[in-house]
Amino acid sequence: MTTSQTRLDPITDLKAGAPFDPPVRSTGHMLRNRVASTPHRRAYSFPVADRSGDDTWKTLTWGEVGAQASEVAAGLITLDVQPEDRVAIACTTRYEWALADYGIVYAAAATVTVYPTTLADDVVFIIDDSDSRVVFVEDADQLAKLSGLRSEIPKVHTVVLLDNQVPVDADPSWVITMNELRRRGRERLETHPGEIDARIDATDLDDLATLIYTSGTTGRPKGVLLPHRVLVFEVLTMDGTLHRTSPDEHITIDDKQFLWLPLSHVMGKLLLMTPVHIGFETAIDGRVERIVENLPIVRPTFMGSAPRIFEKAYNGIVTMMAEEPGPFGIREKLFHWASRVGTKVFEADYGTSGTTVSRWERAQARIADRLVFTRIRERFGDRIRYFISGSAALNSDVSRWFGAAGMTILEAYGMTESGGGSCLGTPGTYRTGVIGRPLDGMELRIADDGEILFRGAGVMDGYHNNPAATAEALDDDGWMHTGDIGELDHDGYVRITDRKKELFKTSNGKYVAPALMEARFKGLCPVASNLVVIGDGRPYVSALVALEEDTVMAWAEREGVAGDYTAVTADPRTRDLVQGYIDELNLSLNRWEQVKRFQILPRDLTVEDAELTPSLKLRRKPVAAHFAEQVEANYA
Repeated sequence: MTTSQTRLDPITDLKAGAPFDPPVRSTGHMLRNRVASTPHRRAYSFPVADRSGDDTWKTLTWGEVGAQASEVAAGLITLDVQPEDRVAIACTTRYEWALADYGIVYAAAATVTVYPTTLADDVVFIIDDSDSRVVFVEDADQLAKLSGLRSEIPKVHTVVLLDNQVPVDADPSWVITMNELRRRGRERLETHPGEIDARIDATDLDDLATLIYTSGTTGRPKGVLLPHRVLVFEVLTMDGTLHRTSPDEHITIDDKQFLWLPLSHVMGKLLLMTPVHIGFETAIDGRVERIVENLPIVRPTFMGSAPRIFEKAYNGIVTMMAEEPGPFGIREKLFHWASRVGTKVFEADYGTSGTTVSRWERAQARIADRLVFTRIRERFGDRIRYFISGSAALNSDVSRWFGAAGMTILEAYGMTESGGGSCLGTPGTYRTGVIGRPLDGMELRIADDGEILFRGAGVMDGYHNNPAATAEALDDDGWMHTGDIGELDHDGYVRITDRKKELFKTSNGKYVAPALMEARFKGLCPVASNLVVIGDGRPYVSALVALEEDTVMAWAEREGVAGDYTAVTADPRTRDLVQGYIDELNLSLNRWEQVKRFQILPRDLTVEDAELTPSLKLRRKPVAAHFAEQVEANYA
């Protein structure tokens, strides 16, 4: 590898079922190649608070990131971290998370991810079950959570504080700072200069790279064993598939990613490794409340996200237009006209309905773009080529609107167990309402009962310490059972219809698939945060509706609905508003699927109350338990 190269070559000939034998043997090997190839190119930018508390954005080159990762790796070696030893990270999305992870892979250890919002009992389980010996924590709050559990995690001998702010009551025999770890690492590098390279060279594809505990919608988290093979495969196949299907629109070294997703999620992990392979810059800041503010500052060309962020952005724009309609409501009317003509043309070009549009309608769409969508793109930084959506179903109407606005959302599908990415809608194969085709090298088939099965180098080795769950997920022929129900059309496109375990049957014997109904409703109703469809064993389908506080309060102010959030959600006018969108949803459903009754919840669902996973997936059992009174009111 010469330093004059600007990127690592994509692999565009991965064949399903063929042996996987890539030129890089580990994620550490991949990072070392990147640092050697483009040491002076920008790798990361991230916010740093100045004296006044305002953000300034600091940048680092790949050479600087590589040097810092080597210090962290050598520091871990001074803590007696051996190859494949587990090192946990409990931190929000920030540069220090990425640095800790890169240091772990350089040391040939394995990263264990812990969401900072994880409840204490699950933190104990994850750290103890994974045999983690060192834990990186973000700040004093995360340290306090861990300190309170110290007697229950006896294998942990060192905690490293990433923000370097040590509380006065911290035990110095147990807690060190990231600065101290790196200082020890620099000393180690001076006395053992070839040690990091030796560890990288000794690491191979089947060695453990990361242990990710699925947040799960039910039961204890399961530790997914992902060797380097899975992560290397995922990065190479996504890059290669984009090159093959979209030769003029693939991601290049000159792109820029905005990364806010939780890095404890497998999608976040992949978005850490993809720039290592391709070499583009990543702007990283996990403060969700700053996403909208950051976009015009960062000016990314692409961004990965969960569907909820796109739904909130769309609903926010709709609300803004309603709040500032202009004289005679001209701005709002213009916005809705542009949305109609734009989505019609986009659906004709990229949809599955087979509709056509006239030259006049295309001309209208071009006018709409100049008058409306150009300004909207400026709010997103004016450089977005596409977004990538994953982790849950994306509402098709929201997808079409973003496409009409010139910011196509590519849907990705996968699980932690399949490395995060198994199917991807690429610019060259894009269709609305589907999740694209299987990535190159990944085999897919639909079982007799409709379940989607995968096989290939991107599939996990199994669940840690859980042979029964492993046997249930992986059959004797190597097929991974996803638990998702789907369809494969004659062109090879995959459509998810629901989760196998979430399908329910009413007392009338009719099956209902709730997830797609819930996603559709959130795209229809601008004030909705979540819809929970209920009806298992019941005579009809009902729902619980949680409202987005900022959006519904803005609506309430415009409509003269007085009171706080609780009062607004209980107001009959709010119910009438939601009823209208429930009626609209029902028009698209079979009779037995239609929502007959609903209750508006007095608060939104939260991660802290275990009603949502950290990646914002719905946990149905806790919701049903916490709002049992509202559920029963639907059937009173």
